[in-house]
Amino acid sequence: MSPKILVIDDELGIVQVLAIKLRKAGFEVLTAMDGEEGADAARTHRPDIILTDHQMPYVTGTEMCRDLLNDTSTADIPVIILTARGHSLDDGDRSLANVRRVLSKPFSPREVLEIIEEILTGQTTSAVDAPGGVL
Repeated sequence: MSPKILVIDDELGIVQVLAIKLRKAGFEVLTAMDGEEGADAARTHRPDIILTDHQMPYVTGTEMCRDLLNDTSTADIPVIILTARGHSLDDGDRSLANVRRVLSKPFSPREVLEIIEEILTGQTTSAVDAPGGVL
């Protein structure tokens, strides 16, 4: 069975680009357009990884991460947060146990794929926002 990835972003273009890249790599891809819809999808489908934008209407990516972390059925799902350049996350957001990486937009879909592979194989555990989103 292919790993399931939930992509959440209020920018349709980003969702489409990531979904195409991930499907071509053999992943099953689920999508949502905001944090509220994303949290519901995470509880319903139990993805292997969540890729979420930080700034979204209704519920932000980090608010969704906190919500999922407080639910025993979703607390262990690793999350990669995507954020626009210049929008920084505070240390509390970065240290959430389910946040494995923080990447700045714009990012390379290939880079995202590499990070997903690292997380799925257990090669990474900490949230990092390196210059340009590269670790």
